[in-house]
Amino acid sequence: MSRVLVSGSSGFIGGYVVEELLGRGHEVVGVDNHSKYGLVSKSYDHHPGYRLVEADVRDTERMTDLLAGCDHFIAGAAMIGGISYFHTYAYDLLATNERIMASSCDAAIAAHRSGRLQKVTYMSSSMVFESATSWPSLEGQERTIPPPLSSYGFQKLAVEYFAKAAFEQHQLPYTILRPFNCVGVGEGRALGDMEILSGNVKLAMSHVVPDLVQKVLKGQDPLHILGDGKQVRHYTYGGDLARGIVTAMEHANALNEDFNLSTQSSTTVLGLAELIWKRIKGNQPFRYVSDTPFEHDVQRRIPSTEKAKRVLGFEATTGLEEMLDEVIPWIQRAVTDGTI
Repeated sequence: MSRVLVSGSSGFIGGYVVEELLGRGHEVVGVDNHSKYGLVSKSYDHHPGYRLVEADVRDTERMTDLLAGCDHFIAGAAMIGGISYFHTYAYDLLATNERIMASSCDAAIAAHRSGRLQKVTYMSSSMVFESATSWPSLEGQERTIPPPLSSYGFQKLAVEYFAKAAFEQHQLPYTILRPFNCVGVGEGRALGDMEILSGNVKLAMSHVVPDLVQKVLKGQDPLHILGDGKQVRHYTYGGDLARGIVTAMEHANALNEDFNLSTQSSTTVLGLAELIWKRIKGNQPFRYVSDTPFEHDVQRRIPSTEKAKRVLGFEATTGLEEMLDEVIPWIQRAVTDGTI
């Protein structure tokens, strides 16, 4: 099988991707500088097909050397976080991620020129559709709607321009993937997190599912949510996303194409909050209050999933309740251990 370099291999989605690759028989070289979470233990750390290199992706010479021995590159390294992260680190998200992407592409272009590297699979984001005014968001629409307003969304759109420009000028093959609202286990408190007060509970700058779960677990009543709760999201299991990412990496028909990777199921934030409440509190009456939303809290993030199904045969099949069966106990342990 192929040897695959995964940057950001110790991260949230990266962990699922490495497990999927190893499960399919690929060799994996993971690259991570552990700047977000510090050194973390993974289930695959001692797998014979896995090698972890602690390095910064912005070290282009090191990345070029590593990619020279690989068939595929999944470019997943990025400075990333939840909605409050976008506002607290608006400049750093743009500047750091642009440097990461430029170095990744420089290294990949050199490795491809030398002969072994076949393709780069780029991790973009649903935030490229931040300024959409009609739904579902189709592949290609990101170039016809206004650009994203957040620096994070704008930078993720730039990732896609990097991919296409590297192909246009240097014939570096690519696949662009846009995950939608990943839900799963393994995301801890980041080293650079600032605590945000939500009602009477201090939260790290995380994502909506772990934040809501920990607020309910800590006894918040009424539950605080951002805005009116009518925001629509497509919560997609990390294992499903990893399956879609690796399928796209392997698939011949994914060459120089882009895909949304998401469940087809829409859920409002309020619907999610009530579901989490009932899973933890049972029949205890659900009460909530609305906090002032962040500026870049997108009201609708609804993808078209038809292209991924038609071209790749990929569908995200894990339901939200199944995700919560896994996530709630994990967050409960993390809260007890003080890691989230």
